[in-house]
Amino acid sequence: MDETRLSRRGLLAAASAGFAGAVAGCTEPRADNSIEGNSSHGIDRDNLADGSTYTDVYEGIIDSVTQIRAFGVDDPVTGEEGRGQGSGFVIDDSHVVTNQHVVAGAEDVDLQYINGDWSSTRLVGTDYYSDLAVLDADHVPDAATPLSLDDERPVVGQQVVAIGNPYGLEGSMSAGIVSGVERTLSPPGRQFSFSDVVQTDAAVNPGNSGGPLVDLDGDVVGVVNATSGENIGFAVSATLASRVVPSLIADGTYEHPYMGIGLRTVDRLVAEANDLSAATGVIVTDVFAGEAAAAAGLRGSDETVERRGEPIPVGGDVILALDGAPIPDRHALSTFLALETSPDDTITVDYWRDGSEQSTTLTLGSRPEV
Repeated sequence: MDETRLSRRGLLAAASAGFAGAVAGCTEPRADNSIEGNSSHGIDRDNLADGSTYTDVYEGIIDSVTQIRAFGVDDPVTGEEGRGQGSGFVIDDSHVVTNQHVVAGAEDVDLQYINGDWSSTRLVGTDYYSDLAVLDADHVPDAATPLSLDDERPVVGQQVVAIGNPYGLEGSMSAGIVSGVERTLSPPGRQFSFSDVVQTDAAVNPGNSGGPLVDLDGDVVGVVNATSGENIGFAVSATLASRVVPSLIADGTYEHPYMGIGLRTVDRLVAEANDLSAATGVIVTDVFAGEAAAAAGLRGSDETVERRGEPIPVGGDVILALDGAPIPDRHALSTFLALETSPDDTITVDYWRDGSEQSTTLTLGSRPEV
């Protein structure tokens, strides 16, 4: 753990002693009359109330959170060129982390820090499959110390805050808890799922995307990504970001492991249709030619039957474990691959076929480029 992280943890831990109780996409290009908040750096901080633990977290983090302006993006409704907006945070002495979709297609990307400073940037790398991107900033204020990606996985009930710029309202903070972990999120318009997603009830809205979701020690537990309903938000986990971001800085890209299968969680209907004794595991619905699963001899479903008006796959292998780790559902499979494996790794697959448990080895490939 580096000295920056220790100092931030020390400051915030002292403030939180004895404390008890207490995913948003980027905005579309905006018209001139849309909401835009005033910078909070003009506040007279010598004449404020004492605040709370949350105030101390905010003060320890806010200098490192940026507002992102992406110029030259296309309006998804009109198709006209405009401006997008999101959030980001400083990860080292020159790099800023945000979401890939915040900067996708932009001709220029500028940052504004809470002290009012502006900076131009260069795009270092993006990863479509985790929706992460890294920018190289021409200017980082001295007060914008790097934030740390938490090396401990969050737990349900843990207190967190989201800091960013919803609807362009600079320097906003919302508080909540981690309300779910190891989620698999299927974003609109993308033919894949994000792995190891953190769910929170902290309010996040358009413009929060790319900003940090932090714990009360000031460590980043997730990169805010999206929201799909009221009182629920999502963030790409710090655990996954800690694998992706260094690769983006070093190489500009990140390769995700790939089995080359379609799958579905085994629920009661799938178990009954396939004569399984328990509703656990994932059934292979498709095996893609030329990919890792095909080379390993895994078998996909050869038919479907209808149960309660729903097509149910029949006949595919049911994956029970990977390298000895139980795989009760598709979330567990996705998380295991994302956090425990890399392309070219060889793993053991335990599966159920034709009334008996079997095993094979599989050498992982790389997810196809978009």
